[in-house]
Amino acid sequence: MSNRSTVAEYLLLGFSDTRELQILHFVLFLGIYLAAVVGNFLIIVVIAVSNHLHTPMYFFLMNLSILDLSTISVTLPKSMANFLLNTTTISYSGCAAQVFFFHAFCAADLALLTVMAYDRYIAICKPLFYKTIMKGTTCICMAASAWLSCIPYSALHTGNVFRLSFCKSNIIDHFFCEVPQLLKLSCSDSYFSEVGVFAFSFLLVVICFVFISMSYIQIFTVVLRIPIKEKRRKAFSTCIPHLIVVSLFVSTGASAYLKPVSTSPSALDLTASLLYSVLPPVINPVIYSMRNNDIKAAMRKLTVYRLLCRNK
Repeated sequence: MSNRSTVAEYLLLGFSDTRELQILHFVLFLGIYLAAVVGNFLIIVVIAVSNHLHTPMYFFLMNLSILDLSTISVTLPKSMANFLLNTTTISYSGCAAQVFFFHAFCAADLALLTVMAYDRYIAICKPLFYKTIMKGTTCICMAASAWLSCIPYSALHTGNVFRLSFCKSNIIDHFFCEVPQLLKLSCSDSYFSEVGVFAFSFLLVVICFVFISMSYIQIFTVVLRIPIKEKRRKAFSTCIPHLIVVSLFVSTGASAYLKPVSTSPSALDLTASLLYSVLPPVINPVIYSMRNNDIKAAMRKLTVYRLLCRNK
């Protein structure tokens, strides 16, 4: 990053500079962050301590909760600290770290959602071979691949942006360092960088979305042929939460990245980024805990056990 001397730090001006509103934004962000932490941490603990949830589906769900916690922790804590300390600065290296880790966790999130679709496909379409195919070592390798495959993508994404010279301004109309906003500040010709950002994001989303869609087409084809209504309903209930999470993640992410940077107003960019960076980590635990009877039963069992231990 040879252009580091050009810009030493950035100013994150995504929200109001009025002190009262900064405190209000801090309180709102703190509530959102605590909701995400509590919800995801609760799912991680419940799956870890419940032996009957030690299956591939819940193993991947636990990894998804860890990724959601990591994603929201990259952006909100720094923004909350700025609100509380009445500052807007973030260092050049801090900005680069935000870009790298945010895209790494988001890419891993999408890869893991794709793996979860494959798990549901094997469970419903090939139930007799499920235990043979989805062995413990296989699940660990698939989860590790989802985590590790995001590193080259994020490195290319980050390097593609920070090889540019930033000499126009150091003001980012956002609450964290986002690639489309950084491209607006470049005094280099950023056309190919914009095309690269679009191509990387589009390729990743399309490949994963096509794989997920093909999996669920085959899943629904098999489920609709099940003659027993109760079994058909149970099969659908295991797929609906995952479908909702995928739709939420892809739609909010696409609204922020798969559009021309120059034609989007700052308010629209801010709203779209809030949706895809903050909403999924908060909503995902709610979706899985409300739609999954096993998770709800395990939570009730854990609560009763803690109450009994406290009474003793």
